[in-house]
Amino acid sequence: MARHGQTTTGLRLRPPRHGVAPRARRWWTAQAWLTVTGPLLLTVVALLVLSLLFFPGALPWLGPLLLGVLVLPAVAYVLAMPRLRCRIHAWEVGESAVYAAGGWLLHKHRIAPLSRVQTVDTVRGPLQRAFGLATVTVTTASTAGDVRITGVSDEDAERIAARIAEAARLTPREGDAA
Repeated sequence: MARHGQTTTGLRLRPPRHGVAPRARRWWTAQAWLTVTGPLLLTVVALLVLSLLFFPGALPWLGPLLLGVLVLPAVAYVLAMPRLRCRIHAWEVGESAVYAAGGWLLHKHRIAPLSRVQTVDTVRGPLQRAFGLATVTVTTASTAGDVRITGVSDEDAERIAARIAEAARLTPREGDAA
């Protein structure tokens, strides 16, 4: 099995040249607050209030338990995840392929030949729009999945999509007459 950054032939991949937009870290932080950290902290508050109202004798052991099981992991997540994602996420569009690296816990490197590109989509969710960001998804004929370039500025997303679409249109397909 290939190790991180290596292909099955043993050659080492260099990281893609372009990183995410500087606003991506704030976007991922807001996302963490809305999806993980915020709900966990609301759960802690609700449990403490319920305990205070109905089971005050549980507070001496419930407080430290909630701190260790919910509060510390939630705070660690919101502090660590955006930094790690910004360090890992990168992209590059070359002459013959699009290359994206992503993930924060599981690192994923995807390279797709431009000759295999079927569609190029630009997605902007409500939170992404608030930060002026987008995700470019490149769909190929591969069953392995799409190539996703996440956390790029709106302007970069438009340029990337146009560049990939143009390169894919000009790239000769296998089986095409020469």
